[in-house]
Amino acid sequence: MNSQSGVLPYIPENITVHLGAPSSNARNVTLPFIDYIKNVASGEIYPTWPEASLRANIYAQISFALNRVYTEFYRSQGYDFDITSLPAYDQTFKNGRDIFDNVSKIVDDIFDSYIRRRGFIEPLFAAYCNGTTTTCDGLSQWGSVDLAEQGKFAYDILTYYYGEDIDLVNDVPVEPISESAPKIPLSIGSLGNDVRTVQLRINRISQNYPAIPKIYPVDGIFGEETDRAVREFQRVFNLTPDGIVGNATWYRVLLIFNGVKQLNSIISEGLTYSEVEKQFSETISPGDRGIGVELVQYLMLFISYFVDTIPQIELDGIYGPKTKEAVSAFQEQYYLPVTGIVDSATWEHAYDIYAGILNELPDNLFENSPRPYPGIPIRDQNSGEDVLTLQKYLNVISEVYPEIPPVTENGTYDAQTQESVLAFQRYFGLQENRIVSAITWDAIGDIWENITRGYDRSEGQYPGYTVS
Repeated sequence: MNSQSGVLPYIPENITVHLGAPSSNARNVTLPFIDYIKNVASGEIYPTWPEASLRANIYAQISFALNRVYTEFYRSQGYDFDITSLPAYDQTFKNGRDIFDNVSKIVDDIFDSYIRRRGFIEPLFAAYCNGTTTTCDGLSQWGSVDLAEQGKFAYDILTYYYGEDIDLVNDVPVEPISESAPKIPLSIGSLGNDVRTVQLRINRISQNYPAIPKIYPVDGIFGEETDRAVREFQRVFNLTPDGIVGNATWYRVLLIFNGVKQLNSIISEGLTYSEVEKQFSETISPGDRGIGVELVQYLMLFISYFVDTIPQIELDGIYGPKTKEAVSAFQEQYYLPVTGIVDSATWEHAYDIYAGILNELPDNLFENSPRPYPGIPIRDQNSGEDVLTLQKYLNVISEVYPEIPPVTENGTYDAQTQESVLAFQRYFGLQENRIVSAITWDAIGDIWENITRGYDRSEGQYPGYTVS
């Protein structure tokens, strides 16, 4: 079960149980999830109870276990298992236990179902206790028997203890468990759903830890704001503050996020679909459009100036045949599977090659030539050397094109700079969104270069007519 980034929970094929307290040296047992539930149910309830009571309890046991798996409760703490065998921590599991026939049949019928709070995604942390020697805020096992004997159905029993705002999700697909951490660490230049997941989680964590800056916008693009927030998160939680989201940072973010959201509690704040939906395709491929395509095209175009096996392409934000040809050539050049589709491995490798070439270029090369696109869009809240360079370019352009207002060169992408960018986009027929993506940066750089080299009009020249 691929945690929150997997969007909707599924039933894991197998579950790994630690036969002891979490930090003990007890061994792990991996078994089919359906057999795990049969084992727990045969130890937690009596087969002579009314069927409605048995079903209600088994729904709770399934949901409890799925909550542990879906939130990666133990794995986010560095453990190599999904749940323990002890009721002090989780549910009673005894390896090799005899299974009751009627319990087994009920589990076969409903093991692919779980409880969730209406409007939320995660399986309910369906706490329960026996209701006699121990009591809790969740289901009372012996109390469920009384309700069943009064003629209540399983769902009625569940709503009695967990509230009227619960649903039973049925016919959930069964899939292998996979870890949610990205295979390639995230850092500046990374793009996609995993980046968006980190941004959303850190923003929620920052409500409880205000020293961590908010990331705006949450756009799935690992830019300077995300880098700053990740570094501050790492500093607050005693991780190496390198701005790289590898396994350690990913799972610490998940652990703290689960904690502040109380996802492992019956009073969970809850996960909404908007918090876990995938807004990016897992790949960038022919037919796609937008900023992601622009980034790919810019990387291919830049690298093609230094690697002659990669054809030069037009920067238009549309993934057409020429872009596919360039991507395929890149993949062949760097021994990647030649698919013409930009998966995470191709994207990360392209960005690494681009950054490596850029770092080797001498600064004096850019005295009369525009600096290459920084690799991430410039937008609201950005600051730094790239923004300062942008402002310098805009001010040169504004001297020749009065339609483009001048800006204060302060290195901050403030409202004044955004308006100047918007005016540039409007004047030169680009998408008017105030975002300096690859196409806008490239166009600004071209006009600046034309002016500084004397290729474009001077003040008063060709009034009302643009030379481009």
